[in-house]
Amino acid sequence: MPVAATYPDAVPPSLGQPLAAQGWRHYFVDPRLQALIAQALENNRDLRIAVSRVEETRATYGIQRAEQFPGISAVAEGSRTRVPADLSATGKPMISDKFQVGLGLTAWELDFWGRVRSLKDAALENYLAANSTRHAVALSMITQVANRYLALRELDERLALARKTSASRSESLRIFRRRVEVGSTSRLDMTQVEALWLQAKALSAELEQARAVQANALTLLVGAPTSLVPVPGYFDDAGVLGELHAGLPSGLLLERPDIVAAEHQLKAANANIGAARAAFFPRITLIGSYGTASAELDGLFKNGSAAWSFAPSITLPLFDGWRNRSNLDLSWARRNTAVAQYEKAIQSAFRDVADALAGRKWLGEQVQILHATVGVQAERARLAKLRYDNGAAAFLEVLDAQRDLLTVQQQVVQARRALLSSRVNLYAALGSDTDVSAMVPDTAYQSSPKERGGSNDILP
Repeated sequence: MPVAATYPDAVPPSLGQPLAAQGWRHYFVDPRLQALIAQALENNRDLRIAVSRVEETRATYGIQRAEQFPGISAVAEGSRTRVPADLSATGKPMISDKFQVGLGLTAWELDFWGRVRSLKDAALENYLAANSTRHAVALSMITQVANRYLALRELDERLALARKTSASRSESLRIFRRRVEVGSTSRLDMTQVEALWLQAKALSAELEQARAVQANALTLLVGAPTSLVPVPGYFDDAGVLGELHAGLPSGLLLERPDIVAAEHQLKAANANIGAARAAFFPRITLIGSYGTASAELDGLFKNGSAAWSFAPSITLPLFDGWRNRSNLDLSWARRNTAVAQYEKAIQSAFRDVADALAGRKWLGEQVQILHATVGVQAERARLAKLRYDNGAAAFLEVLDAQRDLLTVQQQVVQARRALLSSRVNLYAALGSDTDVSAMVPDTAYQSSPKERGGSNDILP
C-alpha cells in the first residue's frame, strides 16, 4: 500500500477492543444518541437513495447475467394470405393459410472468448461497489448524527454556563445599583458591572441561535421530527462513547467501505478490459426454432407436421475504423484511473485515521490544560474581587478577570466536544459497521421480496 505500515500516535492493539467486534450500539453508548441514530437509519433520505441505487445496480447485474443463457420463447402464429391472379403461378387468385406452434431460440451468443462473462463480472463488481457505497453512506450518516448531537450537547452546556453567569452578574448589578444609591461606590463601577451582565446576555442569545440551527440540522439528518429538548447538567464524556483502537493500516482494506467500493470498481475496470479484448475475436450467434406447422389448423399435430430451423452465424471484425482498438485503449485508461482512485482512497483513509489519532492525543492535552486554566482564572477572579473590596485595586481588574473566566469556561466545553468528535471521526475513519444489513432496516422503505416478485438475496 502507498502508506506507512503503522499509524502515527497509535496505541498498541492490545490496549483496545478490536474494531470488528464493535457495532455502533456498543460504541455510542448514550441512550439518546442511540435513539437518534436508529431513527436516522430508518428515515434518512440520503440512505434511501443509496439503497435504491444498490437495487438499480443489482437489477442491471441481473440483466447482464441473463445474457449468458439462451432465450427460449413459445411461439404461436397464424396467417392467411391472398395472392392475386397476375402474381399466382397458376394464373388464378389463391388464398393460403399457415399455422405454426413451437419454441423459438433468440439470438444467443456462444461466449467462447469470455466477452459476455466479462460484462457480467463487471456488472457484478459495480453492484458490489454500490453496496459498499451504501455502507459508506450509512457510516457517514452515523458519524454526522453523532457529531451533530455532540455539538448540541456542547451548546446546551455552554448555554447553561452563560445563563448561570448572567444570573450571577444580574445579582451583582442589583447590589452595585444599591451601592450607588447610598453613595458607597461610583457609577463607573456600576456601568462596568452592567457591561459584564450584558456580555453574558449577548452570549446567551448567540448560543440560543446556534443551538436552534444545530437542532434543525440534526432533525434533517434524522429525517423525521424528534424531541431535542436541552439536557441539563454536566456533559459526561464517559457516558457517550466507548473505547476502540486503531489497529493496522492493512485493516482498512477490509473495514473501510469506500476502499472496498474502490476495489470493486477496479475489478469492474479489469473485467471491462476482458470484454473489450474479446471484441477482436469472432462472435458466434445461434438462432433457431422447433415446432409444428400446417396449412390447416387441425393438422398442426399430425404426423409429418414437424418444422424446424437452425441459423447459426459467425461475425469476424475485419475493419471498423479502429473502433475496437479505441475501446480497448479506453478500458485500459479507465483501469489505470481505477488503480489511482483505489490507491488514493487508501491514502485518504490513512490520513483520516492519522488526523483522528492526532486529535485524540492533542485535544486530550488541551482539555487537561484548559481545566487547569479554569482553576487559575477562578482564583484570579476571587483575588481580584478581594482586592477590590479592600480598596487595593480598581474594578477594571475584576472586570477583566471575570470576563476571562467566562471565556475559558466556554473553551473547556468546546475542547471536550472536539475531543469526543475526534473519537467519532476515528470510528468512522476505521470503517466500522461494514455489515450494514444489521444496521439499516430496509423494510422501512423497500417493498418486500414477495411484492417485487423475487428474492432479496444477492444474485449468484
